[in-house]
Amino acid sequence: MDEVTEGISTAEAYIESLRGRALKVYLFGELVADIVEHPMIRPSINAVAETFQLALQEPELATAISPFTGKRVNRFLHIAQKREDVVLQNKMQRRLGQLTGTCFQRCVGMDAFNALYSTTFEIDACYHTNYHTRFRKFIAYTQNHNFVIGGAMTDVKGDRSLAPHQQADPDLFVHITRRTSEGVYITGAKAHQTGCLNSHWLLVMPTMRLTDNDRNYAIVGAIPVDAKGITYIYGRQSCDTRSMETGDIDSGNAHYGGQEAMVIFEEVFIPNELIFMDGEYEFASMLVERFTCYHRRSYVCKSGVGDVLIGAAATIAEFNGADKASHIKDKLVEMTHLNETIYATGIAASYQSKPTLSGTYLADDMLANVCKHHVTRLPYEISRLAQDLAGGLMVTLPSEQDFRSETVGHLLEKYLKGRADVPTEHRMRILRLIENMTLGRNAVGYLTESMHGAGSPQAQRIQIARQMQLDFKKQLAKELAGIKKRQKDMLIKEISDYFGRVFDTNV
Repeated sequence: MDEVTEGISTAEAYIESLRGRALKVYLFGELVADIVEHPMIRPSINAVAETFQLALQEPELATAISPFTGKRVNRFLHIAQKREDVVLQNKMQRRLGQLTGTCFQRCVGMDAFNALYSTTFEIDACYHTNYHTRFRKFIAYTQNHNFVIGGAMTDVKGDRSLAPHQQADPDLFVHITRRTSEGVYITGAKAHQTGCLNSHWLLVMPTMRLTDNDRNYAIVGAIPVDAKGITYIYGRQSCDTRSMETGDIDSGNAHYGGQEAMVIFEEVFIPNELIFMDGEYEFASMLVERFTCYHRRSYVCKSGVGDVLIGAAATIAEFNGADKASHIKDKLVEMTHLNETIYATGIAASYQSKPTLSGTYLADDMLANVCKHHVTRLPYEISRLAQDLAGGLMVTLPSEQDFRSETVGHLLEKYLKGRADVPTEHRMRILRLIENMTLGRNAVGYLTESMHGAGSPQAQRIQIARQMQLDFKKQLAKELAGIKKRQKDMLIKEISDYFGRVFDTNV
């Protein structure tokens, strides 16, 4: 194996790197003393740790040679230098979805890295700034330490009918509040920030197209997760407190989970060397669109999670003794068809990547949006079919405490039995896993993220509409229908008639 970049190299080392930080995190109205040991937060940390484990177990899939350090680095920190790099991102994402059954939280940072790399290059070409040079140094720094990068793009937005500078409260979009010779200070909030507490650095970015009046909102910079002035408020997830109970059956997926939080910036400092856009408002839309292009095809991760759900559905059918029924097989085929459709469109977008001016490769925007639009629909149908195969017991199953009870546990052992050769506990665990993925804590990572992550459905429809090429397609139809040919013939006849008349006159 090639020389490995120094820094965090194992899952255990990653978890240790999150300890002892001065984070201000609130959950249930209380300050969290240690996120690593908090039972509601720890599963999300475990999911990120799996990205380090995969890099060691499957280096050709989950690592790449950095053009900045010359060493092998985690693929989540790599800038795509060729089409195969973009494709391997998708293959890695599907594998991690299979291993965790949830959101593993590093795709936002990977996609932000690649989008910002090409955007800073083009800002510099236009304005002769040095953002790209700064950013390359930051990339090399993060690669050498093997840090986790979180993206911070989604502002809370306030009144959606108003631009950032028009808001009654200017803090509803992150913006620069003051400047010094050393850097800038920002205030505002970012919502739905995936894996932010589990990251080492945050990349703060604008969330939408901006105008000249929004210059102070056109700020991009890197900030340590534990920087002074940042407050995190942890997001609730369905059935999340089950992870705080005794036992591990009712949580469904006790080891892995996702993480979302609100990030509030109150006069947070960004030094000049970590600023990668400052006032170049016309490039905000380029950054957002390139990020969403990468990120929307990144949702092939849901096909990996879908693999787990299909496996759980097939298992519960087997445990129930119904796996040989034709309609069961047909539903599993349908689930697989839908799941592979997500993967196919995402990986097609990656295979059709093209180089930007900076040299980094960008996925096909049309297919990336088609992929994400599928994701806003198909996981819901896959989940419906999984619930169909699971049966009503998925949501009426008594608790693990009852199952372990000396008083009634033996009754549940007897009456919750499916096939005689399958332990009752195994049946309960699979039912809880399906509940977890379609209704519980990890339904956020599989369903809610599928709907709203990287933009809600209308955002994809807008991008698809922009790239429909209707004029080109209409012309194809006209040519095959003979319309263009007849138009050409009519034109030739008109020209001939014209010259005929001229010649006749001259004669």
